[in-house]
Amino acid sequence: MFHPTIFDNIKVALENQLYDYDNLDELLVITDRSDLLDLALMSREFSLAFKLTGGNHVTAGIVLRSTVKELSDEILETPGGRPGCTLTLHFDMEIQDVEVQCPAVEEILNKIWGPELRPVQSLRFRYGGDETVYLNHVELQFRRLLTEDQMEDLPGLLNYLLLSTEELEKLFNL
Repeated sequence: MFHPTIFDNIKVALENQLYDYDNLDELLVITDRSDLLDLALMSREFSLAFKLTGGNHVTAGIVLRSTVKELSDEILETPGGRPGCTLTLHFDMEIQDVEVQCPAVEEILNKIWGPELRPVQSLRFRYGGDETVYLNHVELQFRRLLTEDQMEDLPGLLNYLLLSTEELEKLFNL
């Protein structure tokens, strides 16, 4: 009989809550979903992206990953093993004023998440384009593995994710 892993249980909890925010509460609109099994690395990855209802500028998302080591530690009940999964939050937005908007993004996320979860911003642009528009991809990587012990923290985490997205949207409505 199939026994769901930590990854499966956290994935279902995150997915259910985000789809409730979409379908029932109409707080957001799911724009992308992916559930992958990498057979080369024997790893799992689940990602889900969304925009706030009425939001035009920021796409936010979650990425949940579990490596073969983390999965095998759980399934084989390896003594001293570290079963669990990693969680990354991300935000994508187009910006024009790098010197002003990147520090503003960092300030917003630091205020919400605190200094231990430092945002990493990566900029891209289209060479030869008429406009100077940058795609800013911002990641917040949790440093510790998530386990089922953190299941009660997930609703709060998703509320912070929604708050972060709302505050980032405000950057474009000034």
